[in-house]
Parts: sequence; C-alpha cells; structure tokens
Amino acid sequence: MQTLYKQRIAQLQELIRRHRLSSLLVTNPVNCFYLTGFTGDAGIVVVEPGRTTLITDGRFTTQAKQEASSLAVVLQKDGLFRTCGEVLKRRNRARVGFDSDQVTVTQLGVLRKTTGSGVRFKKAAGLVESLRAVKDDGELAQMRKAAILAGEVVETAIRLLKPGVREFEIAAEIEYQMRKRGASGPAFETIVAFGERAALPHARPTAKRLKRGQLVVLDLGAILGRYCSDITRTVFVGKAPAKVKAWYRAVLEAQRAATNKVGAGRTCGEVDAAARGVLAAHRLDQHFVHSTGHGLGLEVHEDPRVAKGQKTLLASGNVVTIEPGVYVPGVGGIRIEDDVVVSKSGNEVLTRASRDFIEL
Repeated sequence: MQTLYKQRIAQLQELIRRHRLSSLLVTNPVNCFYLTGFTGDAGIVVVEPGRTTLITDGRFTTQAKQEASSLAVVLQKDGLFRTCGEVLKRRNRARVGFDSDQVTVTQLGVLRKTTGSGVRFKKAAGLVESLRAVKDDGELAQMRKAAILAGEVVETAIRLLKPGVREFEIAAEIEYQMRKRGASGPAFETIVAFGERAALPHARPTAKRLKRGQLVVLDLGAILGRYCSDITRTVFVGKAPAKVKAWYRAVLEAQRAATNKVGAGRTCGEVDAAARGVLAAHRLDQHFVHSTGHGLGLEVHEDPRVAKGQKTLLASGNVVTIEPGVYVPGVGGIRIEDDVVVSKSGNEVLTRASRDFIEL
C-alpha cells in the first residue's frame, strides 16, 4: 500500500510543479488519507518536491507511524497551524498552496503570522480532488462491493414496507442491514419518504406511517472499505394509478438515456441534457428540480458534477451517480439512482438492484 501512496504523492508533486508552487498544504482529512493512508482526524500533510511531512498531535503518534510509515511525522506544539507555519518558515518555502475551501480565515492568519513575510500563500483548491476523481482498479473493486451491498440492502428494505410502518423504522433497519453486511456506516443520512413527502428530494425520516396508495422513495448509501455507494429506488404500496406508472416509465427512460451517454470524452452537461430531454418530451421537466448526478468515491459528493451546462469531460475511472427524478407537490416523487463507472469502452453500472416498477 505504501507504494500506492507514493505514486499518488508523486502525481500531486507534479501538479504542484505545474502550478509553480513550492509546497502544498493538505488539510482535508479525506485527502490526507488518500495521499498517505493516515486515518486520524487531526493532521496537515505538507507536500513538497522530494519530501512529504505529516503534522499531527500526540493522540495519533502510534497511528501515524503505523499508517504513514514512509513519511516524516512532526508532532504539533501550540496548534497544528502554528507548527505547520514553523515547518514552512524553517524550510524557506516561498509559494505555499492551500485549499481555501478547507482553511479558515483564522487558520490562514496563524500561518501568516508564524511564517512572516517570506512566505506567500496561494489559493490552490481542488488539486487532490482532481486525482481522486479518477479511480484506480483497486478503488473500483471496492466500489463494486459497496454498490452491491447497497443494492442488497435496498431490496431488503422494500420487503419490509407495509401499511403502518414508520419512516424512521425503515431508516433504522436500513442502517442496521448495512452494518450487518460489513459496512462501517451510512454514506449520508438515509432518506425514507412516504406519500406526499416523497416529493421532497432530501426528505429526512419522520414518524409518518405508511398507508396504502402511497409512493415510497428509498435513498441510501453504504461506506465499505472507506468507499461510498449511493442508490435510490421508488415503489408504490397498493395498485398504482396510471399517471404514476407513466411518471415512473418516464424517469426510467430518462435514467437509461443519461446512462447511455456516460462515456470517456462526453461532457457532464451532455449526460444531464439526455435526462432532461426525455423528461421534457413527457412534459415532466418542470418537476425535475436537481442535477442528474454527482461524482462518488471516498465521499458521497465528489467531482465531477453531472449538471446542466457542465463542460467537464468524463474520463475513464470516473464514478458518477445517475439519478433523474420527478417531484409533484402534494402527490409524491419518483427517483431512480445508480452508480456508474466510466470505462474505456463505455460504462459499467455498479448497482444491481432491479429497476422494475414494484407495486406492493
């Protein structure tokens, strides 16, 4: 594994060189793990040409030596950022990159005060994220397992749906089933929405009881081996009206159209437009209120973003969700979501649960 982390750091060092930086501060714990294997939640990785240093505190001394054995480890004194500033000052680094989405104004102030006028701090957001967006074979193997697990859990949850059950009971069972199958936990707060609440794309589970004649949206994701999955299925309890069946067919058609567009060299906007075009043809586009998808990996929302007008080109190794939906206030909503990896020959759908319309 240390070889893998060395390769990732070498790739980042090349990006640092291209951006004419003398070093980069990595402060997001997820990025620190990606580059070094360190799983502690307090650390700064200082990446320089030919050298990488992990700054952490005494709680993680043993852990850092075990997980990031190839790195120099510095224990903080009087705070991580003050210690980081002292390290930079000693090494006479002139142009230091940092992620302005992660470093607060106060933390940047500490760095500047500690280093003095000899160090200039430059905004350099997204460098590690650009590497994370392209998954290697090992990451993809783990994400396949996470996706299969999520599919098994959603199929189990569907079998538990019956009149009288409450949303938070199903959500609790979903998260129990994840852990029972080996997941470390949910990738996000599980969404369980009955009836008219299914029209809320991010509905949080409540004490609402399920009744016959209602739509049910289940949106869940599992973390397995630190990688996330994300799946949504929609079912109907009872005999569905013709209009609900028509909505479901339209959403499924939109999802298939968008999935078929996923491929290396396609723009994210093209994928999004494929879904929107189908829903527009069914006169349902006004009820599609979010983007078609997002990147997936160590976090449930990563680059690239699959949204209207996005010019980002998909590359082999990207993993994205494809999740068009229709939401009708006062009635309910329908969303179908799967995880899709971009491959050299097209794409591969990782999630395997049935997409057929289910009436319970």
